[in-house]
Amino acid sequence: MPADRIGRAGPTLVLWLTLGFALLLGGCAGLPTEVARRSSVTIPNGADTTLGRLVAATAPRSADEPLSGFRLLPMAQFSLHARIELIRRAERSIDVQYYLVQNDETGRYLLRHLRDAAKRGVRVRLLVDDLYTAGADPLFRGLAAYPNVEVRMFNPFPAGREHFGTRWTASLLDFNRVHRRMHNKLCVVDDTMAVMGGRNIVNEYFLRDGGSNFIDIDTLVAGPVVHKLSSLFDIYWNSPYVYPIESLVSADGASPQALRSRFDELTSGPGTPEPEQPSATDLLGHHPLAADLDAGQLQLAWARAEAYADAPAKALAPEESRGAPADVSPDSVQFNLQRHLRGARTEIMQTTPYLIPGRGGMETIRHVRGNGVGYIMVTNSLAATDESLVHIGYRRYRAEMLRLGVALYELSPKRVEQSRRFGMYETSSGRLHGKSAVIDGRTVFIGSMNFDPRSVLHNTEIGLFIFSPQIAQQLNSLIGFIRLDGAYQLQLGPRGGIEWVSPAAGDGADTILHTEPETNFWARWRLELLAPLVPESLL
Repeated sequence: MPADRIGRAGPTLVLWLTLGFALLLGGCAGLPTEVARRSSVTIPNGADTTLGRLVAATAPRSADEPLSGFRLLPMAQFSLHARIELIRRAERSIDVQYYLVQNDETGRYLLRHLRDAAKRGVRVRLLVDDLYTAGADPLFRGLAAYPNVEVRMFNPFPAGREHFGTRWTASLLDFNRVHRRMHNKLCVVDDTMAVMGGRNIVNEYFLRDGGSNFIDIDTLVAGPVVHKLSSLFDIYWNSPYVYPIESLVSADGASPQALRSRFDELTSGPGTPEPEQPSATDLLGHHPLAADLDAGQLQLAWARAEAYADAPAKALAPEESRGAPADVSPDSVQFNLQRHLRGARTEIMQTTPYLIPGRGGMETIRHVRGNGVGYIMVTNSLAATDESLVHIGYRRYRAEMLRLGVALYELSPKRVEQSRRFGMYETSSGRLHGKSAVIDGRTVFIGSMNFDPRSVLHNTEIGLFIFSPQIAQQLNSLIGFIRLDGAYQLQLGPRGGIEWVSPAAGDGADTILHTEPETNFWARWRLELLAPLVPESLL
């Protein structure tokens, strides 16, 4: 699977070419009507489950208000392991919501464990954005054929479902709908523990791809804020913008048993190998989650937290009924992140793989820098990005951000490979995908939202704010590892051009580069050619 198809719903060069071809064909198809959507909500109060009892036994007793527990998951194997362990131990319910569940070793492995949970009697609800599910209908249709499982697709393509290109061709005249996507990532078990953050369920997010792999950040969540996450899932699950897989994909006369047998065939054997098990401890000194659960204890940081998700209508309702824009809606991720950023007093440290601040973002940067607040931003270099068109939008703002005093860093694939701190990348390229922020050393943001127009205008997002100096210090350290071991720092040269500084090892002199590092002439020339043609609002 091409790396530039991972991580966001922005049109890539492949998509533009597909749409151009579709103009010649002029196809269009409509979504099914009179769809039966059985309403359901979270099975509440998981306190009587094994996980619920463990959370209750671990939670602080003397807090003035109920606190939630958190453990950052910066390393890929630990993050996948945490999801699988929670699913394995679920007793009542599993709610899973992702922008991307790929039909690869990782996707099939997770789906197989959802099947096993359903066979134990656990209710499973799986909600997937339909953008990248081409060719995977037998997989999702087969899973939905099991008792206790429901599978729904957000904003689906009604025709040409076998191939990415034919989907767009069939929906050309509906482009204003189909390019709007659900970017959320969430896995909740028994309404008592969850994993959320930036990772999709794809090989590239768990160091299982030979071409490129992502540095990302998730968090394990326990306690009261999990119920808020569950309620946010329910809003999406019961919205008119999701469609049961049965309404999109016919069984073609196959019996439920035949569909289940096909699913078992697709998810068994050498095509779905066991992932590599996590090492003894991660970067923060945490053991794999199974070790804690087996010992009946949880190593968590307890703090107050808030969770937000954009309304599904943000992306898909008629314009007159979408409600307030994301930057002014109090329930949106964008509004609350901007609120905390603009309220900073000392320092902001932020990571985002796709950085296009736009007018609103630049206003925020000017505001906080005008108040004397330090601003550190880490993003992808041209060599690291999987969306080179996005880099066109980003580079328009680099010089101005540097003039405002932003400490700007770009990830170096070579330095990430050499560092090995975030895992063994071997011959694959390292790319940044984490969306996070640390504000004043006490407020942490982790979620799915990038710092770009697409996240504000076209996609739905989810985000978590954790008010914990302990978690803030840990995330500061993780971002520091990236800056020191895996990134170039940008600066303005004597004539105002961009320079990339590569720190020297030991007492040697730093290396200063004057062109986009780790790229060739053709990669840079292509951007120059495309730059005038790419509207920023669609990046």
